[in-house]
Amino acid sequence: MSYFDEMFYSPVRLRFQTREVFVGDIPLGGNNPVRVQSMTNTDTNNTDATVAQVIQLADAGCEYVRITAQGEREAENLAVIRKNLHSKGYRVPLIADIHFSHRAAEVAAAIVEKIRINPGNYADHRQIVQKEYTEKEYELELERIAERIHPLLKICRENGTAMRIGSNHGSLSGRIMSRYGDTAEGMVESALEFARICDGAGFRNLVISMKSSNVRVMVQATRLLVDKMMTEGMAYPLHLGVTEAGDGEDGIIKSAAGIGALLNDGIGDTIRVSLTGDPLQELPVARYIADRYNQLNSPAFVIVNHQKVEGRSLGTPGRHLINPFTYHKRETIAAGSIGGNRPVQVLSEKAGILCIVDENNSAVGVVTETSQKELRFLQGETKPVRAAVSKSDESDQRPVVLKKEYLHNRENEFAIDSAIDFGSLLIDGIGEAIWPVAANLEKEKVTRIAFGILQATRTRITRTEFISCPSCGRTLFDIETTLKQIKEKTGHLKGLKIAVMGCIVNGPGEMADADYGYVGAGRGTITLYKQSEVVRKNIPQAEALNALINLIKESGDWKEPENNQDE
Repeated sequence: MSYFDEMFYSPVRLRFQTREVFVGDIPLGGNNPVRVQSMTNTDTNNTDATVAQVIQLADAGCEYVRITAQGEREAENLAVIRKNLHSKGYRVPLIADIHFSHRAAEVAAAIVEKIRINPGNYADHRQIVQKEYTEKEYELELERIAERIHPLLKICRENGTAMRIGSNHGSLSGRIMSRYGDTAEGMVESALEFARICDGAGFRNLVISMKSSNVRVMVQATRLLVDKMMTEGMAYPLHLGVTEAGDGEDGIIKSAAGIGALLNDGIGDTIRVSLTGDPLQELPVARYIADRYNQLNSPAFVIVNHQKVEGRSLGTPGRHLINPFTYHKRETIAAGSIGGNRPVQVLSEKAGILCIVDENNSAVGVVTETSQKELRFLQGETKPVRAAVSKSDESDQRPVVLKKEYLHNRENEFAIDSAIDFGSLLIDGIGEAIWPVAANLEKEKVTRIAFGILQATRTRITRTEFISCPSCGRTLFDIETTLKQIKEKTGHLKGLKIAVMGCIVNGPGEMADADYGYVGAGRGTITLYKQSEVVRKNIPQAEALNALINLIKESGDWKEPENNQDE
């Protein structure tokens, strides 16, 4: 059993207490509340626009603001932005987002309160390396990385600058890929290599993150990171977020499911909800999620570096059916149309009868009294439910129905809370049916959100999945409008994953598991991908949507909408 097990399997909420790191005057980690942050989507060289957006975000409750610095020119302009903000009375800590350019990182580190680097492209390269590294060759590569990063650590130390090591599922280096593949373990090792270098140099003003557009991968990688940090005696603060989550309700559900699952585990010190569009839309969602857990911090047990310093003994954990690091669906018997090899169902009451419903909230089956006796109905908080299922007798193969009642009057708040409550369990393979009850909301809306949760956790796919970045200063087209247009034309292609990415810097990596990619290549031009392969380059944007549709058709994945009248 690992140190992490005690946190994961406990029926009560434990918090992984990390070391305190100061970002400007606002600390995170330790006993501090979960902090909320966002990112500007203006051109960093447009000082007035960037300053104005930072002020808007700060006024809306954003505690840290990230700004892209893709080159030295942008990094240098951070000084002008910071000076203008201070002159207006705003001292919100700024974070420079760096990809590829170590020189931009070194410039920015002397200006802002924190920098974010991606270990997959800061000193390494994305290309797939076919060779297998010997131990000596691998060590030499780590020595090369250390030589590249030490000057940056010196600047950070001299200026009191914090650093986030942000590992992304879609942008692991060729070296990491050659040894670990495109896995959660690879994400963790990519970040820990850098953390060990920093730790060895005496620099511990670190924050670490595991980002993926796949909610399961994001959750499993972060849990694995905590487990490995505990084993190695580390306790660095953790930044949480589902990258490229998309827009609107779908993006909210996806973000809440991933972030909430980890906060339920007592993991996470700062969060960013990434939604395509105006970054101001992110803050109410992030604030709502953070407040839900900040209220729980005081009575929570606290674990520091695998040493429990507060709370009662939990005893020796027994054998468990749920593995926190891999997805495994429990084997269950069939009770009517629930369990067995059937997809996870959504339940709703109609005229006092418990029914299985489709996305339109139309009844497609009835849960009879006989089948109800063969079901296991569980409701309540996530941790006790997971603990109960995890410690179940393996011979108990009754399908589990997850039920929870809500008093929400607002759809978004219901979407967030239900995504956390049900999503956290679905991610762990728990639940053969979900039964959300919200008396103050229309049942059709409740059902729509329930299917959205199944989609977000990849438990049951009933829609097209859209992976889209929130946009930033690197984005070269109106991604919000473009995403809506692509959704209108391809939203009927159930099961396909389509990525809409703002730029070439992150796009190809972040959309790694998408079937098709629509990526900004330059001002007014788009490059199309089929999986990870470039198919067409530099298409004028006015022609790009039709080109995407033609690519899907040529690949045999196109289906006409059911209501299409042209046939």
